[in-house]
Formats: sequence, C-alpha cells, structure tokens
Amino acid sequence: MSGKYAFTKSLREVRFLFCQSSEHSAAARSFLTRAYPTMKKNNPHTPIMLREALDTQPRIFARYELGKEKQESLSGLTDKQIEEKVAGLVQSGI
Repeated sequence: MSGKYAFTKSLREVRFLFCQSSEHSAAARSFLTRAYPTMKKNNPHTPIMLREALDTQPRIFARYELGKEKQESLSGLTDKQIEEKVAGLVQSGI
C-alpha cells in the first residue's frame, strides 16, 4: 500500500471533505481510518486535511504547484474505489 501513496513532488496539499455521521460518507471514513496513517508516514511534509461537515458529500481535492487543483467525488464508491481515485490524484501531476 505504501507505494500507492508516494505523492508526486508537485503535490502541495490534499483535502478530504466528508460527513462525520451520514451513511453516504461511510466508505470515505473507513478509507481514511485505514489509509491516513500510511499516507502521512510516507509524506510527512505534505498537508493532508480532513474536513468534516454535516451532510457534505465526500470529495477529495488535490492542490498542485502554481495553484492548480483537481477534485473528485467519492460519493457512492467503495473503499477500494476510493483508494484507486486517491492514488490517481496524488501520483499524477497537472
């Protein structure tokens, strides 16, 4: 799993938005509980922010150098599908 979370050098920040209690964010919460420690261990200098807000649809934002940003919806995805989306964002540059 650690190779999946080796962030590209152009990545400046990763933000996860999700609801702390609703069912539509359950897979995102499960993924973060499992994967956050590995992501942070492999990328100690890159901010990984977790934003919880009531009834927020789960999303990930990746901000790269020069202010470029990509976002992906995580709504309706399984833990494994979320893992693939996150790996694609953090390993690709703009």
